[in-house]
Amino acid sequence: MKSRAAKTARTQFHTVKRIDNSRLVRNVEPARLRGLYRTAGLGGIIAVCLMMYIYQHFQCIDLSFQLEDMKVKQTQAAALNSELRLEIAGLRDPRRIDVIARRQLGLTQPLPTQVQQYEAPVGAEVAARYARSNHE
Repeated sequence: MKSRAAKTARTQFHTVKRIDNSRLVRNVEPARLRGLYRTAGLGGIIAVCLMMYIYQHFQCIDLSFQLEDMKVKQTQAAALNSELRLEIAGLRDPRRIDVIARRQLGLTQPLPTQVQQYEAPVGAEVAARYARSNHE
């Protein structure tokens, strides 16, 4: 008899039933769902605030670099301005103009007999009023 029980125990097998759960909907408690939304909203607000802080921080750093670049450019422009003012002052020097006129252009001082003065016609305006001065 033992052999028969052992024989039947060997021939038994179990089948696994596959259950289709795709149509089942899990019910979530409304209080728990509200808490989930509240937590997600709070996390989103904190994330947005953190991103705004990081953005402002990097903007501040970028603006400080731009400020330093502008200061360097300002000092370079001031140096160039002073060099150009010195060059303009040298070019406007009457002695330099006199040397160029005498040596390169061959001009000389006019003799008193070469200069003649005329009376201005009646109603004529003097053009020197509208001439630009060299001091500007």
